[in-house]
Order: sequence, then C-alpha cells, then structure tokens
Amino acid sequence: MKINALTGISPAVISELKKSKPRTIELQSAHNIITLTDVLPGDHVFMTDIDPDDLSVGDPGIIVEVLSIGINMKRTIEYVHPYYCEERERMSVRLKVKYVDKTFAKCVEGKDWSKPTVVDIVRSCVYSAG
Repeated sequence: MKINALTGISPAVISELKKSKPRTIELQSAHNIITLTDVLPGDHVFMTDIDPDDLSVGDPGIIVEVLSIGINMKRTIEYVHPYYCEERERMSVRLKVKYVDKTFAKCVEGKDWSKPTVVDIVRSCVYSAG
C-alpha cells in the first residue's frame, strides 16, 4: 500500500499519537508541506522520526488517518527604524491526525525536494481499536 510520508517528526509527537487520541500538529518544513499538497481528510499518512535524506527500506513509523488539513501563509514584517523594512512569508500546515497502526517502509519514492515523499508500507491485518 503506497501512502505519503511525513519525515523528521519528533519522537515525542509520535509517542503522543500512539495514545490513540486525535492531535493537531503544525508542520513548517518544505519537504513535508510538499508531501501534504495532495493529501485529503480520510487519507492515511506514514509518519517517522527519520530525516528525509536517511529514510530507507525497513525504517519504522506509524500510520495516521488525516482528520483535517489546513495550509496557511503567515506574514511577518520586521522594522529597523528608519531605513529598513523586511517582509517575510512562512507557509505552514495544520494537520489533525489519529493513530491507526505501526508499520515500516518496504519502498521509498520521491526523495527529491520538489516531489512528495511516498512509501510502500507493510499492511497490517489488525488495527488499533482505540
């Protein structure tokens, strides 16, 4: 089963999700935002604490179900009076997810910076009832 993969997720976040309560996380890394551009509520996503450059066959992670997703642009303006004004924009994704199961990657695709990271995972026969 091929699904999109979020990489470099904090082990503390993964541990919290394993408690089977829905949680909202905010992601700001470009590779994860690109991966989430074609994800919709109801889709499953693979999450791992492995860095995107190091993700390979056999790496462990969890499967989560996307409950809601929102992509936001935040603008900040920095002033250094009176000569300088800098405007910055930062894109982020707020993602509400619920834990489904633990798994590992059988195959990894799309590790280029401009493509979504996709993994083929081992499908579980038994899912969490929580």
